[in-house]
Amino acid sequence: MLPSISSHNFNLVVIGGGPAGFMGAINAAEEGVESVLILEASSKPLEKVLISGGGRCNVTNACWDPCELVLNYPRGKLPLFTAFSRFCTGDAVEWFSNHGVELNIEMDGRMFPSSNSSIEVVNCLRRYAKNSGVKVYTKSAVKSLESLGKEGFIVVCRNGLTFRSKKVLLATGGHPSGYRLAKDLGHKCIFSVPSLFTLSLDAPWLSKCAGFVLDDVHMSLNIDGQRYNEAGTILITHWGLSGPAVLRLTSFAARSLHSKNYIGSLNINWLGNFDLSSVKSIIASYRYKKPRSLLGSERPFHFLSKRFWLSILKQIGVNPSLRWADLPRDVERCLSEALCSSNYLISGRGKFGEEFVTAGGVDLSEVNLENMESRHCKGLFFAGELLNVDGVTGGFNFQHCWSTGWLAGKGIASSIK
Repeated sequence: MLPSISSHNFNLVVIGGGPAGFMGAINAAEEGVESVLILEASSKPLEKVLISGGGRCNVTNACWDPCELVLNYPRGKLPLFTAFSRFCTGDAVEWFSNHGVELNIEMDGRMFPSSNSSIEVVNCLRRYAKNSGVKVYTKSAVKSLESLGKEGFIVVCRNGLTFRSKKVLLATGGHPSGYRLAKDLGHKCIFSVPSLFTLSLDAPWLSKCAGFVLDDVHMSLNIDGQRYNEAGTILITHWGLSGPAVLRLTSFAARSLHSKNYIGSLNINWLGNFDLSSVKSIIASYRYKKPRSLLGSERPFHFLSKRFWLSILKQIGVNPSLRWADLPRDVERCLSEALCSSNYLISGRGKFGEEFVTAGGVDLSEVNLENMESRHCKGLFFAGELLNVDGVTGGFNFQHCWSTGWLAGKGIASSIK
């Protein structure tokens, strides 16, 4: 519901109704800040939380040590150590438990609500915002933000509403409006590019293996002399590659890939820890172990599916009806290289624009990471993806939203008191 008057005074106005904004507003209110307002541009606050993790919401990751946690942030890394030292994974788990949401740990470290439903997380944040007296106005995109110095701020919305507030928390996520407001108040913003995306490959033969999941695949991405290495689980798609290892790789290489229009060279070892010499040795041994068997029916690496094995043979032009005893030496070498040292041309990002995260935002050097207050504009605080911080997949992006939001709320309460 919108206010019946065109101007109103608040102690805190939060611009952005996402995870960081709600965490900041709730914590500030629970710390004693009265008269808190969240302004959300869309009609649905916390929409990103609702659809995350396929509707399950990967709340955080069971990475408990701040020293290890920061390694999962291509942008942010060491500066975030200050924030995580004050509010880390264990603190987030405890916060949600105290607010009625228990989290379960999966084998890969990801943590989800016990109900396996993101609605539980959304309802929790909405309920405690309401219980703490926080007002939420939707369809209230902010047009301008003016600092009045010690007198606070004037917030003007596009729907004509105007608010006055002692403190402001900017938590607009990756939306350009937040960068514009930050720049208007004198802040440097690193331009944003997509992060956490799949890769399109110029490899038509892979499309026949769409849907295959392979574990412990090693990849090395080369972009104009810069090299990025990653290993883990991948998913073969109709257009190229996806899966946790690919998303992590593209996260760290996001800016380099963007600078080269998403063109690069990807070397893949489909066999993980097997090196070229050992693969050559194993393949050569099949001349004597299975001389009469056909290449198409007897494969040396049984963890590779038969269809994938046949696709590899087709890639290098080998007839699957050939007997192992008749395999030429040069083809043996090509087969070994195709398995553990194949080069593929990256032809772009995944075609569906599925990335949820951006690399870029307000320069961290301009923010006091102990309380998330601006170093240039007193009374202005930042939290969440608006900052030049982004994590890899697995709950890390939500964790920095909880951490920076909580710290901002705490800092705002302390400054008002």
